[in-house]
Amino acid sequence: MKKILLEESEMPTQWYNVMPDIPNGIAPPLDPLTKEPMGPEKLAHIFPMGLLEQEMSDQRWIDIPQEVQEVLHIWRPAPLIRADNLEKALGTKAKIYFKYEGVSPSGSHKTNSAVAQAYYNKREGVKRMSTETGAGQWGSALAFAAHKFGLECKVYMVRVSFDQKPYRKSMMNTYGAEIVASPSNDTAIGRQIRKEYPDTAGSLGIAISEAIEDAMGREDTKYGLGSVLNHVILHQSIIGLEAKKQLEKIGEYPDVVIGCCGGGSNAAGIMSPFITDYLEGKKIRFVGVEPASCPTLTRGTYAYDFGDVAKQTPLLYMYTLGHDFIPPGIHAGGLRYHGMSPILSAMVREKILEPISVHQLECFEAGRLFAQTEGIIPAPETCHAIRAAIIEASQDLNDPKTILFNFSGHGMLDLSSYDKFYAGDLHNYDYPEEDITNAIKNLPKV
Repeated sequence: MKKILLEESEMPTQWYNVMPDIPNGIAPPLDPLTKEPMGPEKLAHIFPMGLLEQEMSDQRWIDIPQEVQEVLHIWRPAPLIRADNLEKALGTKAKIYFKYEGVSPSGSHKTNSAVAQAYYNKREGVKRMSTETGAGQWGSALAFAAHKFGLECKVYMVRVSFDQKPYRKSMMNTYGAEIVASPSNDTAIGRQIRKEYPDTAGSLGIAISEAIEDAMGREDTKYGLGSVLNHVILHQSIIGLEAKKQLEKIGEYPDVVIGCCGGGSNAAGIMSPFITDYLEGKKIRFVGVEPASCPTLTRGTYAYDFGDVAKQTPLLYMYTLGHDFIPPGIHAGGLRYHGMSPILSAMVREKILEPISVHQLECFEAGRLFAQTEGIIPAPETCHAIRAAIIEASQDLNDPKTILFNFSGHGMLDLSSYDKFYAGDLHNYDYPEEDITNAIKNLPKV
């Protein structure tokens, strides 16, 4: 069977919260001033209480509000597809399945959490949301969701992606959002960084600082984050929950589950519903793949750190390259973040998740092969997951293992990146050890 579908009535009506099932737990966020655990009341000026309750919940199952389900039904349940033509091209006996999140209005998995976040903000009387975006996928998703619930939306888009991806800006404008390149002149931190580093390509850490400053400066505005935090991972669990149901329909179960890792939302989204099986003794491997140019999990430090450059966020216990880290302008903009979700970080700590890093050029080669065999052009971020799936399927061509990966987004708005790849303008980049060492010198002392 090529494509495994669920009926609308089979879409999950609850999200799965993996936090209570992580062995040895997750360290709490800390107040950067007192270094004490931070309660929801201190975060309430940038997040609505409905999301903060989810952020700190110890409940394994949380109901998906009916209003959220109605919007999700525009594209969910998303298809599970067997990449049998890719299997043939590789000459492997492995079975490769991918969960196709490119069917969402914004073209990526990000819309799953954007809809939920817009709903909870609307429910609590918020009029406007501010956010950052790297590749533009999260910004597009929140622009769509905010419009659905009648909210204004302002997006601070990392400068290098702002220049690389003009049609992401067009998409956000179409949904009614305002977009500025980050660092911008619209915030104090943006102006400061532009003055000190006038030629900077920007970073997610800078854009987050700007979006938080924006939200803190207006009573009608809250901040939305597209990855890293626990409530985002919760919303993305719908990916794995659907995939699990779809595989059950055809009597399959994955030997390997793969996701690309930037902040952690899509990898955790497809992996988390399988974690309980793993903890109960099921033989299953989880592989998280990241860029060699932004090697948070494979070369970062496990420590408390800020999520942004201006040090406005709580301290999160996570793998980090340091909040001062400015990654190179690779074309997988959604994977250029210095930190990693505390949930995924804890999975690496417990040796549940195996992190690997891959180079930019091999990922674009994998994306081209996938497009030529399966017909769908993947986003540069998704190319990392495809590359990892190819590596898994090629280790032993006679191994009939079942591989599941999250196809987190299509690449139809990333064709300029492919143009540069074909022109020979893209290069591999190993981040120098010296730069990583310097970036972690300023980690907060806890």
